[in-house]
Amino acid sequence: MPKRILSIHAHPDDAEILAAGTLALLAERGHSITMVTMTPGDCGSADLGAGEIAALRRKEAAASAALIGAAYLCAEFRDLAVFADDPSRRRVVEILRLTRPDIVLTSSPADYMCDHEAASRLVKDACFAAPVRNYTTGAADPAPVTTAVPHLYYMNPIENLGPDGEPILPHFVVDVTTTMAVKTRMLESHASQREWLLKHHGMDNYILTMQRWTEASGRLVGVKYGEGFRIYRGHAYPQTPVLEELLEGHVHRLTS
Repeated sequence: MPKRILSIHAHPDDAEILAAGTLALLAERGHSITMVTMTPGDCGSADLGAGEIAALRRKEAAASAALIGAAYLCAEFRDLAVFADDPSRRRVVEILRLTRPDIVLTSSPADYMCDHEAASRLVKDACFAAPVRNYTTGAADPAPVTTAVPHLYYMNPIENLGPDGEPILPHFVVDVTTTMAVKTRMLESHASQREWLLKHHGMDNYILTMQRWTEASGRLVGVKYGEGFRIYRGHAYPQTPVLEELLEGHVHRLTS
């Protein structure tokens, strides 16, 4: 039976860098994908104003998602202003109730950037809260509560490193060699970011950089290209390996 997959990361292009190959595999197998960004990337330009770059990046994100038949939504927080507080949690809960995912993929709780870490915390808490009837969201036309806590997986951070350079090893790596071409096309959809990353990060070709990072994850398990994930093992969150089963033939475990 097809599953509903919800990918939530902080900014347009984050999920493309870390999980687009896996999302493409899931789409190939008939599962429903929704890609959500917490922000529209409104600080992602050294030249355009916040409103202009946000409008452009929403279009880029939607175009990227469309390459695998996915929907795109923006939670409409703002760059450097994603916080794990109650109003924000209720906004993310409403997204979960609207999309009703079986599986949620989100950012690592330990990462180099504040928006990434806040997004991770918000999504984890929202997964728990979405079935709670008395936790209301304040939406004008609220979606009904979900029936269960979804499976929650963290995308491994860039270079499999935490904010202090410490290794963060995934529980398993998905071999995305067969979907690397579409992953690359999805990231290429975010054309506005090349100039921004050159000026802010000193990163001239972010496509090649993404490919090197994906190769590095693949080397952990002896495949050409890989993407790493960790299941959240907290109480009340389901522990059955549903994502691994959906990706049978592409999953290589590092831990039990």
